[in-house]
Amino acid sequence: MSRPTGRVLTLLELLQSGGTRTIAELADRLGVEGRTVRRYVDQLIELDVPVEAVRGRYGGYRLARGYRLPPLMLNDDEALAVLLGLITGRRTGSAADTAAETAAAKIRRVLPGRLAGRLDAVEQSLAFTKPSAGSIAPDTGTLLTIADAVRHRRPVSIRYTDRDGRRTDRTLHPYGIVNHSGRWYVTGADPAAGENRTFRLDRITDARTQPGTFDEPAGPAPAERVLTGLAATPYRHEVTLRIHGTLGQIRARLPAGIANVEESATTAAEDAATERWRRVELRAERLDWLPAVLASLDRPFVVERPGELRDLVVAFADRLTSYARQD
Repeated sequence: MSRPTGRVLTLLELLQSGGTRTIAELADRLGVEGRTVRRYVDQLIELDVPVEAVRGRYGGYRLARGYRLPPLMLNDDEALAVLLGLITGRRTGSAADTAAETAAAKIRRVLPGRLAGRLDAVEQSLAFTKPSAGSIAPDTGTLLTIADAVRHRRPVSIRYTDRDGRRTDRTLHPYGIVNHSGRWYVTGADPAAGENRTFRLDRITDARTQPGTFDEPAGPAPAERVLTGLAATPYRHEVTLRIHGTLGQIRARLPAGIANVEESATTAAEDAATERWRRVELRAERLDWLPAVLASLDRPFVVERPGELRDLVVAFADRLTSYARQD
């Protein structure tokens, strides 16, 4: 595709996003002069695309109302971004199921077979925990490669940068991809370490499929593995509590991914419905949010450690008492 032709198509994409675009804005986005923008508009009009000129202080160009553009080709990044948005919206309840499914179906019908197969692998390997207003998008190539490895149980080599900036090269047997609170994670076995690990996808700078296969793991589902791993991640403070209540009462304020709650040897259903003292462990960079959370539980609790948290709880209770006594 020649450069001028590519710019004409870019102009069309800008106009189809809606509204009126000024000549100065279009020139800046296309990297050309104003008179070149006018020439590109003339080319679109020659192709029977109804571009309207809008006069006045905020004038420029726009597409005629009611005009329906033919389907546009999406590159890998664009197709993945659209389908992930639709899938996420449907899974988290932020989008209507029917509308999301029909929109995704329309996109899939025009995708090349190669890309459609890879996107199917992504959808089949995804799991979701709780929704979030925002999301940190992973690299498209990384996500597609790891999703394909999950689907076919193939090892991958990754280059990972941890939160302290240290870079390491690892081999991973990926079990699944999980979206938790707006972040994307891959969970799997690290053969060199001999343990299961969870990695943030946005911190993986390179992922390559390796020869061979691995057996499908038994045990918890990928989402549960991620939540358990996050709850055990080392942070500045290690907190141990004893809280009297049912599992549901505690999990309402301290969900999996934040805290590990002791479970009984009885059946899961029986244990969850029983009010008893339960040991709760969690890790946190800061403690200032915990007093309010513990108060909102409205259940008896004991802070075993750290002592700093006990002091914060007492100070929080004193503040509430002083507020309640004010006239």
